[in-house]
Amino acid sequence: MLLVGGASTRFGSPKAHAVVDGVTLAERAWTLLGAACDERIAVGKSADGLDLPFEVLDDGTDVRAPLAGVVAGLRAAGNDVALIIPVDMPKLTVASLHALADACRDAAVPPTGPLPGAYRRNTLPALERFLDRGELRLRDAIAELDVATVDLDPSVLANVNTPADVQRH
Repeated sequence: MLLVGGASTRFGSPKAHAVVDGVTLAERAWTLLGAACDERIAVGKSADGLDLPFEVLDDGTDVRAPLAGVVAGLRAAGNDVALIIPVDMPKLTVASLHALADACRDAAVPPTGPLPGAYRRNTLPALERFLDRGELRLRDAIAELDVATVDLDPSVLANVNTPADVQRH
């Protein structure tokens, strides 16, 4: 599952359209998911009108929070375990995603935080409770789950937050 939403306030334009090595972040992440998974779902805000080469499932909320995207994606997922990646991590690898999926209990995340991560569909009720209460921090929502921590190479976890970050990747 690819999270393409976000306000991109520090970036100044939609991160999904940023180009790294001749490929947009969205296309790069979509291709990675295709190599790692047998199901791909992109989640974001239809109102953002992102021009992407794949469909984006609207998360159905008025909030801008990864938790909303995770909940919407898990509702739509056909598999028991969903790999969830943000659009702004261009160095993620198939091996890193497989490591998360293989370690997944209720969820599996790197020590740096809840994304990227592998999440089981059975976590949906707990995540929905947080979203319904307006408690939008994904890190807080997974605190009550059985979460495996997976050590990934820190270089694959680098994200793009500013246009200058694009040049470093």
